[in-house]
Amino acid sequence: MQRYDAAGAEQLEAKYDTELQTRRVRGWTGGVVFVVLVTFAIYHYWTAGTGIPADYWHMGIHLSGVLSMVFLLYPAWRSGPLKRQVPGMLTIGGVPAWDWLFAITGIACALYIGATWRGFDLQLIGFNWQLPEQALRQGNPAPLDIVFGTVLILLTLEAARRAMGPVLPIIIGVFIAYALFGPYVPLQILAHPGVTWTQFVNNIYFPAEGIFGVTLWVVSTIVFHFVLFGTVAQRMGLGQFFIDLALVAAGKYTGGPAKVSVISSAFFGTISGSSVANTVSTGSLTIPNMKRMGYPGHFAGGVEAAASAGGQITPPIMGAAAFIMAEFLELPYTTIVIAAAVPALMHYLGVLTIVHFEARRLGLKGYAAEDLPKLWEVFRRGWPTMIPLVVLIYVLFSGYTPYMAAFWGITACIAVGLVNPYHRMSLRDLVTAFEIGAKHALAVGAAAAAVGIVVGVINTTGVAFRLGFMVTAGALDAADFFHGLLAFLPFELFAVSEMQLFFSLVFVAMACVFMGAGLPTTALYIMLATVAQPALAQLGVPALASHLFVLYYGVLSEITPPVCTSAYAAGGIAGANPFRTGISAFGLGNAKVLVPMVFVYSPAILIVLPEHFTWLAFIETTATCALGIFTLGVALAGYALTTLPAPLRLAAAFAAILLVAPGATSDLYGLALLLPIILQQWWAHRRLMAAQLEARSIGSQT
Repeated sequence: MQRYDAAGAEQLEAKYDTELQTRRVRGWTGGVVFVVLVTFAIYHYWTAGTGIPADYWHMGIHLSGVLSMVFLLYPAWRSGPLKRQVPGMLTIGGVPAWDWLFAITGIACALYIGATWRGFDLQLIGFNWQLPEQALRQGNPAPLDIVFGTVLILLTLEAARRAMGPVLPIIIGVFIAYALFGPYVPLQILAHPGVTWTQFVNNIYFPAEGIFGVTLWVVSTIVFHFVLFGTVAQRMGLGQFFIDLALVAAGKYTGGPAKVSVISSAFFGTISGSSVANTVSTGSLTIPNMKRMGYPGHFAGGVEAAASAGGQITPPIMGAAAFIMAEFLELPYTTIVIAAAVPALMHYLGVLTIVHFEARRLGLKGYAAEDLPKLWEVFRRGWPTMIPLVVLIYVLFSGYTPYMAAFWGITACIAVGLVNPYHRMSLRDLVTAFEIGAKHALAVGAAAAAVGIVVGVINTTGVAFRLGFMVTAGALDAADFFHGLLAFLPFELFAVSEMQLFFSLVFVAMACVFMGAGLPTTALYIMLATVAQPALAQLGVPALASHLFVLYYGVLSEITPPVCTSAYAAGGIAGANPFRTGISAFGLGNAKVLVPMVFVYSPAILIVLPEHFTWLAFIETTATCALGIFTLGVALAGYALTTLPAPLRLAAAFAAILLVAPGATSDLYGLALLLPIILQQWWAHRRLMAAQLEARSIGSQT
């Protein structure tokens, strides 16, 4: 039985995920960081169950923890000529003195809102310091507000740069410049009166919008707790149970190690929304096994990366973006979970299809029976580790808040981990899990605070509607052009409105993929959802469908070269070229390219939209979508019953697109195109079997 090493997986994740590549702090500084991280996690766990403080205090406490730990753990420069040893006189406990200053200042600026919420009237050495309560300063900030707000904006951008890289702060800088210099924008449609720095700080610093807006609220009250749950659950033994279940379910079949990779990654996706974490957690076991069974290194890494990228779209936890989506749409999180269920299954179906036929093409077998665990033994030893996940799902679907569900899930993890005789979790394991969970939440916390600036700019300037109009206008121009090119046909193949919607979707998808090359999925989703929603809403797309559309293409960037962090991690484990691994992962994740179009054109697949859902529409859309994804997998693998000739591979790809496209007409065309492919494969397979039988017969006679 293969053993899952949670600590080893965390080391691999830190090696390949730049968001976890922190400086090593030792001595008393390391002790301070350890205590703060554990206390940070305990605070979130405890308040989730007993009651979260007022928004301005809770978000301030969360942001103060994020900023202080980012500046103490993340160096200002990780590489290049600016990375050098700081002279000893400028360090305190091995950390540069200015980073201590940034950390302390960040705490002060983050807690300032709460401390001055009721105002104050101080008499100090002959001076009278007065500040009215925050409600009276809204719209007319005091000079002290401007000072603290300005410093916090700068520190937030620097924290995001250190944790996430330079791309996100640069994009946010462009939005800030747009807000301040609106009258000078050369495009008339984007020009606006502009705001003063005082107005800007008022909108960005004070709660409800900006830094203390919905993104930081969701991360501090929900995302942190689910990250912590996933970390504790893996330490408690749930990761080993997932690996064992996947081995039992798929290990003995054709291409067993690769199918184990897909299924175990799907299981891990239920408790983790991080693609890189999923990749290294299961990939540390599955990738070497795939290579030993004969898979090329780049393909083995691609399988793991593609399957693991599904973690952010796999219920019940999904990724941070899904929680923010629920807040944006003002929907229960359970609604998002239900809507995402069938599309997530389609993603894994696409990966499994290619894995299966690639294994058949290469002649790869599964594990030997003696190398696999027994089902009864797996359940006997592992069933207790499922209790926390069941508890979390039950509380979540019982109508309680997501953070209450996370609280009871973590509580169940602790209870089961401390008493489970088969996988007992020590107190040290628990404390370490709290430390690791808090560290994992730092980057997303910094990104959430920084992206809040973008949200504040969008709400202040109305740029979302301006950009949305540009998208739809550009799509209309493209639709008119192509509609004119098809004017020679005796019938109208597509109406202009249909082509406008299609081009709008293509433009948004391209923006997701291109911007996703340097942005985390959560930040990318927030920025594009605010732009795409007005544009697609004008074309009649349901809000939930448009938000999921953006999320799916944002996740696709995780496996889209040239910047594909999950594929790079998988390639590193496989010892394969990262770019080639990314190409393989992108091909394997083909369902993510097609499925978003499905739930825009046929929202019945999302289940939860009553104005679009009927059982007939749902069954028809789901069945033909699954058949189309299966067919595309065959086309990409180039193999079904036998090798598929190049013209038939192309025909299969076209048939797949027609089948995935909702509508009875396209389905009939797709089936008609698929029929000769099926007949050719059946006939070629019969001839191959006959030839093999004849060869065996001749061999036995000689």
